[in-house]
Amino acid sequence: MSEAARVYQHFREIFGGEPRTRTGRPGRVRTREVSGSEPFTPGRDPKPLADTIDSLSTQLGWNGPLSQHDVLASWADIAGEETARHSEPIAIEGGMLQVRCESTAWATQLRMMRTQLLTEIMTRFPGAGVESIRFQGPDAPTWKRGPRSVPGRGPRDTYG
Repeated sequence: MSEAARVYQHFREIFGGEPRTRTGRPGRVRTREVSGSEPFTPGRDPKPLADTIDSLSTQLGWNGPLSQHDVLASWADIAGEETARHSEPIAIEGGMLQVRCESTAWATQLRMMRTQLLTEIMTRFPGAGVESIRFQGPDAPTWKRGPRSVPGRGPRDTYG
């Protein structure tokens, strides 16, 4: 028995707890009920906060969305600093990561790197559920609204 346990038992005897030895009928063995709130019993040590949060997120089913957010937040680490300056992950829907690129040239470059990026994501974030990546170029201007449009017709020549 450790020193702390002996001191605890001694204080229990002094201050009205159960005595260490009991006088009773010979041959009768008493068993104490363990409530789980006694000091020095197994399972009483404090648990790290990270373990508690991990078990809570698993219990509530948040692991997938949290992993997806980690993918979006760490795009610079996945793709590299230079590439991340010219591209931005938008969302993950139905297992597809959508990435908007600064130009069509960057979108083409990233399409060639698709396998490497997908392997990196699956290795580092297996719970994210990313199965494919879609690279979009910049949004092209639309001629459906504005001063150069005619209802029902395409863009008009404004030079004469």
